[in-house]
Amino acid sequence: MDSVFRALADPTRRKLLDKLFKRDGQTLGELEKRLAMTRFGVMKHLRVLEDARLVVTKRRGREKLHFLNPVPIRLIHDRWIDKYSAPVAAMLTGLKARLEEDHMEKVYEIYIKTTPERLWRAITDPEQRAKYSFGVGVHSDWKAGSKYLANVPKSDKWPGYEIADGENLEVDPPRRLVQTFRALWSDEVKNAGYSRVTWDIERIEDSCRLTVTHNQLPADANPELYGGWPMVLSGLKTLLETGELLTTPGSLMYGAPQPAA
Repeated sequence: MDSVFRALADPTRRKLLDKLFKRDGQTLGELEKRLAMTRFGVMKHLRVLEDARLVVTKRRGREKLHFLNPVPIRLIHDRWIDKYSAPVAAMLTGLKARLEEDHMEKVYEIYIKTTPERLWRAITDPEQRAKYSFGVGVHSDWKAGSKYLANVPKSDKWPGYEIADGENLEVDPPRRLVQTFRALWSDEVKNAGYSRVTWDIERIEDSCRLTVTHNQLPADANPELYGGWPMVLSGLKTLLETGELLTTPGSLMYGAPQPAA
């Protein structure tokens, strides 16, 4: 985490993150116009932020777009900040929005010391998924064109209900999973309709880089639709690297199973 703290120590780099927080997915030229420095200077600062994984990039045609990645900040929050702090304040870590043709796109990246096969199982196995996803398991036959359903099973605390559904558009284990996504937990989020979630797994020696892209969201999408990703991915990393469950404001709020005291 030293690289994250070093990256955040510079006021110019914090300003760059602020610009991406206000409008995500900007090009180098767009960011350059917002800072009183040369193009080369902006590139150097962006490189530091990329090395710290606070900024991730995606190619779209000839353009290279820069996205704020809140996951490293979420990991710092989970390690050092009171885990019983107000959930709404913690959710702000994952809040960032941009408008592009009436749609919004979120990109999250995290490195996990595991194999692609173990990571794929953790994403697709309902019992493992529930351990880091607020008690929600995802059920499917995991074939292209098939449906999936995410739900909370009936228990002493919950009556059992459906959380989300969608279609598996592309299934390429253990490298890539593309799904449509429709939230079902309230009428408000259900009315947002279907968006798209893409899981990309890339092996990096003894670790994996997991990139989750949540796009085709309405421009005014309810933050509930995407604000939980940093907590989910932090929990996934903790589970695979330590075998333990991560306590987050989301798990406390929704009653996911917690480790024994």
